[in-house]
Amino acid sequence: MHISALKYLFLFTGIPFFTFSQSDIDVFLTPSDTLNEPRRNAIIISEASIAGITLLGLNQLWYADYRQSKFHVINDNNEWLQMDKMGHVFTSYHLGKHGAQLLNWSGVSKKNQLIYGATLGFTFLTAVEVLDGYSEEWGFSWGDVLANASGTGLYIGQELLWKKQRIALKFSFHQTKYASQRPDKLGNGFLEEVLKDYNGQTYWLSANVYSFFKESKVPKWLNVAVGYGADGMLSGVKDIDNQLLTNFDRQRQFYLSLDVNLTEIKTNSKLLKGFFDIFNSIKLPFPTLEFNKKGCVFHLFYY
Repeated sequence: MHISALKYLFLFTGIPFFTFSQSDIDVFLTPSDTLNEPRRNAIIISEASIAGITLLGLNQLWYADYRQSKFHVINDNNEWLQMDKMGHVFTSYHLGKHGAQLLNWSGVSKKNQLIYGATLGFTFLTAVEVLDGYSEEWGFSWGDVLANASGTGLYIGQELLWKKQRIALKFSFHQTKYASQRPDKLGNGFLEEVLKDYNGQTYWLSANVYSFFKESKVPKWLNVAVGYGADGMLSGVKDIDNQLLTNFDRQRQFYLSLDVNLTEIKTNSKLLKGFFDIFNSIKLPFPTLEFNKKGCVFHLFYY
């Protein structure tokens, strides 16, 4: 499906908050030392319900607008300069990360966290891919499946290697001039554009410096980030609709910047730690070097 996989991330990371005292919240958010079956069961039921309702809703509402077909495979690996694939990697990584963290909160063993929690993103997004396979408009994409596996592998690999996420996958967005050219494809309004306008999206690998150089005196919150984006895209491939007046120059963009690891900010509040962990998926604006086929550009603050 050629709508950013990012939208599915929001379904699983929204956490309802109620009016409790600070101490009650901290106790509630503290991971269990041993298996807490009520917590584990609540997580399983909640995730299964959300995933089931979402898939059913997609099948009844989204796919109903397009003709059904026999299961078929498409090769869309050359579209959008692979920015759509980066969306799959990002979403799979973060769904898996939060899936594992929720199981950790319920006291599930580390092994089972990785088997049943960290694979949440891959499992859900691949199920959506199967629905695509039965839609005449779309099709099952092995490229998407590989991207889903890459996001899951990035999380699991670091947990097995370091027992910590030294390299975080992050996202930033800025509005572009392209959405107004094709609002049906690139979004109409800020929220739609965040999900659909690949020209404004940037995906980052943000590495925590201290975790690699623990004998150094660098701040524990300091990260170095490498980003990937693209520009000049009005359609998935270079040939665009003849009705469009302007054909922009498509190009890849690579970025080098600093970043902040919000999870390394010291606080005794479990609630704040939770917020920092969720918002740590967003790359903060910093001075940035951009490299593209035209040369090098300096941005005082890039996002």
